Amino acid sequence: MNKFITVLTVLIIAINGFSQNTGEIKWYTFEEALELNAQNPKLIFIDVYTEWCGWCKKMDAATFKEPYIAKYMNDKYYCVKLDAEGKEPINYMGKEYTNPNPDGRRSTHQIAALLLQNKMSYPSYVFMNEQSKVLTVVKGFITDDKFDPIIHWFGERAFLTQKFPDYSATFKSVKEKEIEN
Repeated sequence: MNKFITVLTVLIIAINGFSQNTGEIKWYTFEEALELNAQNPKLIFIDVYTEWCGWCKKMDAATFKEPYIAKYMNDKYYCVKLDAEGKEPINYMGKEYTNPNPDGRRSTHQIAALLLQNKMSYPSYVFMNEQSKVLTVVKGFITDDKFDPIIHWFGERAFLTQKFPDYSATFKSVKEKEIEN
């Protein structure tokens, strides 16, 4: 019965994600993304932010709002918004992670510290493979034109065979292709 409920939950989440064709990124919780990934493997993208971070808000208002970025992210990744100071426990790889001082000011959640290897900087973006293992962390506000080759490098699996500078030197974004035509 539990397996049926899990499969039904994943199916509902997936249908909800596919039906939202609004040009915005479909954000999942950390645990929803892991559950979906277990059923249908995909890369996972985690936006680690805080409520007080101005650059995080700028990333949300600019780069993440670009329709071509949102479409690609929704196609290739399960995208997660992770509040680095969140209060809710999170299960990952068989262990529960918590915020040791959830009512304290600027208290870091253990999962954020783990994912960012205790190098706390916001915003930070964690790229995970289909096995839910961290590939790398990218930090700071990034404009859409600089963000686009990064998400494609991972999304197209070019990171397996090519260094990023080589990939980005020949990368053409959707915007560049439109200008050429």
